[in-house]
Amino acid sequence: MHLPVPITVATGDGIGPEIMTQTLRVLEAAGAALVPEFIEVGEQVYRAGNSSGIGPEAWDSLRRTQVLLKAPITTPLGGGYKSLNVTLRKTLGLYANVRPCRSLHPAVATRHPTLDVVIIRENEEDLYAGIEHQQTPDVVQCLKLVSRPGCEKIVRYAFEYCRQHGRRQLTCMTKDNIMKLTDGLFHRVFMEIGQEYPDIEQDHQIIDIGTCIVPA
Repeated sequence: MHLPVPITVATGDGIGPEIMTQTLRVLEAAGAALVPEFIEVGEQVYRAGNSSGIGPEAWDSLRRTQVLLKAPITTPLGGGYKSLNVTLRKTLGLYANVRPCRSLHPAVATRHPTLDVVIIRENEEDLYAGIEHQQTPDVVQCLKLVSRPGCEKIVRYAFEYCRQHGRRQLTCMTKDNIMKLTDGLFHRVFMEIGQEYPDIEQDHQIIDIGTCIVPA
């Protein structure tokens, strides 16, 4: 019998509490031995004067449980408010966004009954750096920040994910036909690190087609 596992739970804003109630019911019915620690984050915390939407008590719970189950969060409109999602990613080093996507055919009708892909997206750099400038009253600028260490970290993560989960192919998606320096660097790093993984089929496509895809 598994010992109960403490997890941090943020019920969120808007439809968040309703979603979280049902999510916890499903987990309980599935036999997950969880001990939720509820934290307050989001709109009310922003309105109370915390520009990042999360307070010290919530950070303490996150660091203790190392698991966060989070419903949708509202970031108030206007200046002075930081995205809670971006704050969590950068503070906790959550650089890899892993999104499995598998068809539920035949339970759910679909044109792609054999679909089984995993999207792995970099979470901290690129436009997520959040570096913006007001150049003139009529012109604003957002900097796209891409570093070699950041590229190496996410690319190697993707290759290692393939090996650990028995995936045979990795597709790198960029927009280096237009952003030749930033996305060009990402593409070059992918090709360099790819030489260390000859067992994995590799290719590159322009991001318009999709994103970083790992077919079954």
